[in-house]
Amino acid sequence: MAMTNVKQMKSLALAYMGDSVYELYVRHHLLKSGEVKPQHLHQAAVQFVSAVSQAKVVQVWQEEKLLTEEEEGVLRRGRNAKSGSVPKNTNVQTYRYSTAFEAVLGFLYLSGQTERLETLINHAIKNVEERSGV
Repeated sequence: MAMTNVKQMKSLALAYMGDSVYELYVRHHLLKSGEVKPQHLHQAAVQFVSAVSQAKVVQVWQEEKLLTEEEEGVLRRGRNAKSGSVPKNTNVQTYRYSTAFEAVLGFLYLSGQTERLETLINHAIKNVEERSGV
């Protein structure tokens, strides 16, 4: 179900949705790959959903020019969004890029672009696995 006013939504609202969507896909991926112990699941999931990991995925997306013009616009808005506070375990730039990552996923999800969403998520998961040697 696509929402009609997604382009007018605040970047942090898109990121809020994108965070949940990505977490869901990551959890599904981990269960599908045979990981079932809760502690291992959590540790594995953190590799994918950390701000550092998401920021690195954004770098790859930009280097490989994977994003459409519209997605680049959402990414830019997400990166420039002013959030209240940055978590202690990351720096401002990394946090902004991870917010941008989540904003793009939230935008695609809320605008009903499921196929494109899954393409970018699968690319992100593959990238994280290659970097972490999973």
